[in-house]
Amino acid sequence: MTFSRRFAGAAAFVLSLMLAAAMSLSSAEPARAEQTGLRAADPSVLRVGSTYVSVESAGGGIAVRQASSTAALASAPARQVWSDTGGLGEVWAPEIVRDGGRYYIYFSAGRGAAHRMYVIDSAAPDSGYSAGTKLALADDKWAIDGTLFTFGGQRWFVWSGWEGDSNVEQNLYITRMSSPTAPTGARYVISQPRESWERVVGNPFINEAPEAIKDPNGQLHVTYSANGSWSDRYCLADLRLRVGGDPTYVWDWYKSNGCLFGSDRGTMMPGWDPTLYVDGPGHHSFVLLDGDIATSPPAGPRFPLMFHAVAKGTPYSWENRHWYTGTFSWWGDITYSRANVPGDPTSTGWSLKFFE
Repeated sequence: MTFSRRFAGAAAFVLSLMLAAAMSLSSAEPARAEQTGLRAADPSVLRVGSTYVSVESAGGGIAVRQASSTAALASAPARQVWSDTGGLGEVWAPEIVRDGGRYYIYFSAGRGAAHRMYVIDSAAPDSGYSAGTKLALADDKWAIDGTLFTFGGQRWFVWSGWEGDSNVEQNLYITRMSSPTAPTGARYVISQPRESWERVVGNPFINEAPEAIKDPNGQLHVTYSANGSWSDRYCLADLRLRVGGDPTYVWDWYKSNGCLFGSDRGTMMPGWDPTLYVDGPGHHSFVLLDGDIATSPPAGPRFPLMFHAVAKGTPYSWENRHWYTGTFSWWGDITYSRANVPGDPTSTGWSLKFFE
């Protein structure tokens, strides 16, 4: 895949009422990224009313925090909502979602090749969760980093997994959901780590931590983390579904030809600069109202973002990762190009800018 940038001018601002609403949503957020006091990875955050809700793996289980801003989450009490009493094994990257007024937390658990996706649910964000239920994903292969969203009137589940039973590469897969807990039909690959800039770190090669969002044109994006999280070349990249595209058809997805948010200049998309203050930013969370991509922001203002990274000047390691607050905005008139796409080799639309 290749990429070219075409700017017809600055991204258009929305009408004043939309701008005012957007600024109201983000008014409590800092103008520049801030390292929180939470030494952890894989943030998942949503906003419900004026309250920010986060979830994390902790103490052999899952904990939820609530606060009045993203920056305050680190000092908020962590309430354990699920414990691995069944001895499933490593509990990774829980993701909190709100659907139909209920809260669902998706997480991966297992040891080694046994990792699979599980879900718990409750009417309240920080108590009363059900027992963990394994998601019946097609092919029953290694799976992590799953999340639910609704697009085009259909629930979808997207995650990172293996094609077979060997740890060669982590692909992104999507499947339909008949309910928040019931996958239906096949799994479909939508991204594989086959570009040179997402293969600078391997064994295995990585596409993981997918997050859905809808742009001002209504097109679906799945942003994700590329390269190994054990490296400071960990970064965020983008998939954009073409207008009218089928989310299950890999050739309807157009991929950026470099990182949108990363600390290694050699892997960045042309025109996108590396970070100044952190190394290896990745595994992000768009902080949306109710976690619903229908509340994705309009063009113009910045909106809240959470991600994990290591402060520059600090030895890069998993142990030195912190949650960071940041912002993101839409960047217009960007052309993604892919070779050998039948009838439609290019797609022009919105891309993303991430800010420390």
